[in-house]
Amino acid sequence: MFKRLLIPPRKVSVRKGFFRLTDSAVLKFYQDNTVCNPEGYKIEILPNGIEIYSSTEAGSFYAIQTLKDLAEIHNDKLPCCVIEDWPDFKRRGVYLDCSRGKVPKLSTLKSLVTYLAQWKINELQLYIENVFTFKKHPLIGKGYSPFTPDEILELQRHCKKYHIKLVGSLASFGHLERILEIPKYQHLGELPGYRGLAGGTTLCPTDPGSIKLMKDLYKEFVPLFEAEDFNVCCDETWELGEGRSKKLADEIGKGKIYLEFILKIYELCQKYGKRMNMWADIVLKHPELLGELPKDIVLLNWEYEASGKNIYRTKELAKAGLPFMVCPGTSSWLTHGSRLPNSMENVTNFAEQGRKFGAEGLLNTDWGDQGHRNFLGVSLHSFAHGAAQSWNGKAVDNKKFTENFCRNFFHKPEISKTIKSLGNNYLLCGTNVPNKSWLYHALVEPVENVGSDSYIYKMNDKGLKKITERFSLGRHTGLPLLLNTFENTTYEEIMLATKMDCIAAKRALKIKGIKINISKNEINNMTKDFKRLWLKRNKPSRLKDNLKLFKQICE
Repeated sequence: MFKRLLIPPRKVSVRKGFFRLTDSAVLKFYQDNTVCNPEGYKIEILPNGIEIYSSTEAGSFYAIQTLKDLAEIHNDKLPCCVIEDWPDFKRRGVYLDCSRGKVPKLSTLKSLVTYLAQWKINELQLYIENVFTFKKHPLIGKGYSPFTPDEILELQRHCKKYHIKLVGSLASFGHLERILEIPKYQHLGELPGYRGLAGGTTLCPTDPGSIKLMKDLYKEFVPLFEAEDFNVCCDETWELGEGRSKKLADEIGKGKIYLEFILKIYELCQKYGKRMNMWADIVLKHPELLGELPKDIVLLNWEYEASGKNIYRTKELAKAGLPFMVCPGTSSWLTHGSRLPNSMENVTNFAEQGRKFGAEGLLNTDWGDQGHRNFLGVSLHSFAHGAAQSWNGKAVDNKKFTENFCRNFFHKPEISKTIKSLGNNYLLCGTNVPNKSWLYHALVEPVENVGSDSYIYKMNDKGLKKITERFSLGRHTGLPLLLNTFENTTYEEIMLATKMDCIAAKRALKIKGIKINISKNEINNMTKDFKRLWLKRNKPSRLKDNLKLFKQICE
């Protein structure tokens, strides 16, 4: 009876009878300090009414979300019962990449927040590298449709209405290639020219100008956020100790150089009264640093493969006595339709380790590498799954979750077939490689770049043909929907993702010399839909980069 709820409650005691939920039904709310968890609640559904007990407004809010889902499933005829519920983790977050070319409109983020709140998410972070309008550094973000301070403040006000904390996040060491490519800042790079990038990707930690730049950026950005926590990122500092700081690195080690710069960033966080959060990958590469970090730094342990090694290094962070979060991912980036089985297993395994070793929370990440062609709509399933695993993970039935999600979100469980098929394409084409689907690349790969050793020749012909048959135009179009705009756009994005995978599979087959029909009209229609849906949810940002790629494959 309760297994179809998207977020399973912790305790349910069923009683005889039903209560008909009508527009005139009265719900009674009681302040009950015996409900110990501040986000917990108790619901009593009686034949003559509903009573909700909680110690905070947040607890009552989450009780309502459970009732809404229950009413959807039972057509407003609610079974009499007592529900007692509370979350596994204090922090249940979503991390949204806004820096790889796609910056969401404020209206999109506001709509997203309402759904995250329904799924009992209580934290949102936006990944910012360069997409913020800094008054003192106006060249940063130019051409990327950056956020303004007013947009951040308005989003924060909206989040508060839904019991969600907007936690700031700013790249502060690595992943700064879009700033370092600007001539004014290229001299701050650790290894200019790295990966063909003018300034590389990482600040030189020994250059006084590096921390000076971060001081300027923090002064404008950090005070906007009311949340105690602030994510400084500082992950994947690939060039560290390989360029301008190499001499010092040879003397004291790369780990020590990293620590010294991190402590400068820590001082900045302290200045603004923030508890520093940072990605844990570099610290795990240099575990000797665990004993030298300030004990109030929150380490964000990320890993995106189903059984990736860092999932099982969570215990090292716990043993070090540092607060930490587990950070799986949606597996939607570098795909059109996600790597669904990988994401679900990745989230499930990380949540289990988080519960076992006392994580503060779970932060579900969604990235947009290489042009951010992946759609927000495709990631929503994984956001909801991460929310369920964050709230009461042991009760989540992964096999039935997709159907439950489609019932909850689309009010059409049948759409689960499309989502599952789309999310398995990366396996069907026969190339299960980490962190990507080859179909993402096959869509735009120039023919002249394809050599005999290309990944395209490793893709399975039989699987590629199945993808083209399953998702050809006019097929697999799903059901007509009468939903709100956000839900309709999500459905359109999912359907466009199927078309993009179909065209990618056709291109791969054609490059391999297999006769198959792929018309310019098909690509042009895909391009028009892509542009329309991009602009429906997002600012222009780097849309033109993707349109340029589509134009090239049509020529």
